[in-house]
Amino acid sequence: MDRIALFDLDGTLLDSAPDIHSALERLMARHGRPGFTREEVWRMIGDGVTVLIQRASGVRNLPFSPGLVADFMADYEAHAADETCPFPGIPEVLAGLKAAGWRLAVCTNKPEKAARIILDDLGLSPVLDDIGGGDSFPVRKPHPGHPLAILARMGGDASRAVLIGDHQNDTRSAKAAGIAPVFAAWGYGLPEMAEGAPVASAPADLPGILAALLPG
Repeated sequence: MDRIALFDLDGTLLDSAPDIHSALERLMARHGRPGFTREEVWRMIGDGVTVLIQRASGVRNLPFSPGLVADFMADYEAHAADETCPFPGIPEVLAGLKAAGWRLAVCTNKPEKAARIILDDLGLSPVLDDIGGGDSFPVRKPHPGHPLAILARMGGDASRAVLIGDHQNDTRSAKAAGIAPVFAAWGYGLPEMAEGAPVASAPADLPGILAALLPG
């Protein structure tokens, strides 16, 4: 059976914080609230857009509503790839894994439409076999059903898969699903979020780590 590498998106494949930050700043400004530092935004990323807006509105004493999420997403989708880019080395790593016979997919809590917009704009979609967003299935990370649903759609098996991410949602989801986790230390998550998973310090570390976890 093919080996499958599932990648988180924000903070793992892509440095998307600049565009998330900018959209959040514009949302706060429209409601007369001050903005956030980049580091504050890093700490709010990882649990999907609804939680992001809940956290931001809570800090700024802005009553939360689904309308805030819709407002943010309409603006964000129009500017989702203005400053967002792959982390250095990611395109080369993905191409190398693909050439080595790995099948590749994205497992993100970001809404699928926004994820596809960005991946298309950055030219990464052609190397991916599937994209599963936070609204693609009834559950999302850290629930194990999220990566398992992507594997099922791909005809893959948890024992032949690896999930790479920069957040505890990724490591916990992988472990609960019986998938080998790898922590992306270059991302937005804190080091303790690795929770015992193998740690990749840079994208260039991934081919060796993945090959050791799942030899061809």
